[in-house]
Amino acid sequence: MCVVEVPSKADRYLEASVRENTSKSYAAALSHFEVAWGGYLPTTTESVVRYIAEYADQLALSTLKQRLAALANWHQSNGFPDPTKAPKVRQLLKGIRAVHPVQQKQAAPLALLHLEKAVAHLENEVAQARAVGNMAALLKGTRDIALLTIGFWRGFRGDELARLTIENTHAERYVGIRFYLGSTKGDRQNIGREYKTPSLSRLCPVEAYLTWIEAAGLNRGGVFRAIDRWGNISDRPIAAHSLIPLLRDTLGRCGLPSEIYSAHSIRRGFATWAASSGWDIKTLMEYVGWSDMKSALRYVEPAQQFGGLIRKLEG
Repeated sequence: MCVVEVPSKADRYLEASVRENTSKSYAAALSHFEVAWGGYLPTTTESVVRYIAEYADQLALSTLKQRLAALANWHQSNGFPDPTKAPKVRQLLKGIRAVHPVQQKQAAPLALLHLEKAVAHLENEVAQARAVGNMAALLKGTRDIALLTIGFWRGFRGDELARLTIENTHAERYVGIRFYLGSTKGDRQNIGREYKTPSLSRLCPVEAYLTWIEAAGLNRGGVFRAIDRWGNISDRPIAAHSLIPLLRDTLGRCGLPSEIYSAHSIRRGFATWAASSGWDIKTLMEYVGWSDMKSALRYVEPAQQFGGLIRKLEG
C-alpha cells in the first residue's frame, strides 16, 4: 500500500515564506552544485571556495552570489552550519571583483517623452482595431496602455506588475487608484503594502486601468494577462519573465528602440523623471518602496542624481 505524505500546515507556511521565483532559482543552483560540479550536501567552506573559484571566470558575480545564497539557505533550513559565511568566502568574492571587474549593465529608462509617444501610438492602434472589429488588437493595445501607465506612475518592478490582482485594486475614475501587494522584494516580513496614485489629466493610470478591465470583461484574478491572436484572454496572470518580450514588442510597435529596454526600464524612467522634477530622495524612496539610498540611486540617471538628489541631500 502506497502512503502519500501530506504536507503539514506548518510546511505549507514555511514554503510560502520563500517566493516562487527564489525557490526555483535556489533549486537550479543546488542542482548545479551537486550534478554539474559534483559537490555533496552538506558541504564545507573549502568545497564552497573551490566551487566558486571554478566558475569565477565564467559566471557573473551576481550569479555566484545567488549560488552562495542557495547553499546558505539549504544549510540553514536543514540545521547545518552555514559554510558560506566564513571569512575565506568573503575574501574570495573580493578577489573575484578585483580580477574580473565588470561594469554593471542597466536597462535604459523609459523617458516620459517616449511614454507619451508609445501611448499615443497605442491609442491609435486601439481606434483602428475598433473600426475594423479586430478584438485581439483592441485588447492588446488597451492592456498595454494600462501596463505602461500604471508601471510608470507607480514605479513598479516587472514582478509587481505581474502580481497585481483585481481583488486588491480599487480605482475611482477622476479620483485615483490603490493597489495592494501582499509581499514585495524589500518586505521581509510579508506585511504587504498599499500603493496609491491619483487620477491625471494625461497618461492617466486610473482611466487606463478601468478601460482595460471593462474592455476585457475582467472581475477577478490577475490584472495583466496574455492575449492570443484570436483575442482570447488567459485565465492566469502574465508571468514576470514574459514582461520583457511583451514590453519590447509593445515599444517596437510604437517605433521606439525596443532592444535597449527591459522590465526595469519603466521603473527607472519614473525615478529619473521624479528626480529631474525636484523630488527629494526621501520622498522618492517612500513612494517607490526602497529601503536604502543605494537602491534608489541605481535607478536614477547620473545627470539627475547629481543635478538634484545629491544637492538636496547635502543641503
